[in-house]
Amino acid sequence: MNTGQMLLTLGALVLFSLLVLRVNSSQLSTQETMQNSKFGILAVSVASSFIEAASEKAFDEKSIDDFITSLSALTSKGNFGIDSNEYPDSADTFDDFDDYDGYTETVTNMPSAVFNVSCNVDYVDPEGGSFVTSNKTWHKQLVVKVTSPSMSDTIKMTKVFSYWKFP
Repeated sequence: MNTGQMLLTLGALVLFSLLVLRVNSSQLSTQETMQNSKFGILAVSVASSFIEAASEKAFDEKSIDDFITSLSALTSKGNFGIDSNEYPDSADTFDDFDDYDGYTETVTNMPSAVFNVSCNVDYVDPEGGSFVTSNKTWHKQLVVKVTSPSMSDTIKMTKVFSYWKFP
């Protein structure tokens, strides 16, 4: 082999090496995107489960056994959270929507990731553009945030739960 052939062969090997590196880089990027999508879908599923569970509960502690006719009868924001007959590590014992305020849970039963869930409940004023308010209203908002060391983003889902009173 002469010098010209050696240079052509060496050039071909360099181009082939660059092509292999580029393909590997693209493949890793695609796999990362697929993993983020998978974890995002799982996180949305987890958040939806918490929202559905909270929506099945009574609107307020006072509305479990009786009909509420006055805003003053509702639980104040400072008293949101678990009650004396509920356990802080078990949402199954919750009996009303605002028990989820301050609730956190680590979900470990998913097939590929651990998810950290945190919940927050506030009163919202629908006439003010659904802004959080300290005043009692017939509308409560649950915000569920799901994070994971396996995800690059935080999933945040919101549900407004309303109590309808009829004259």
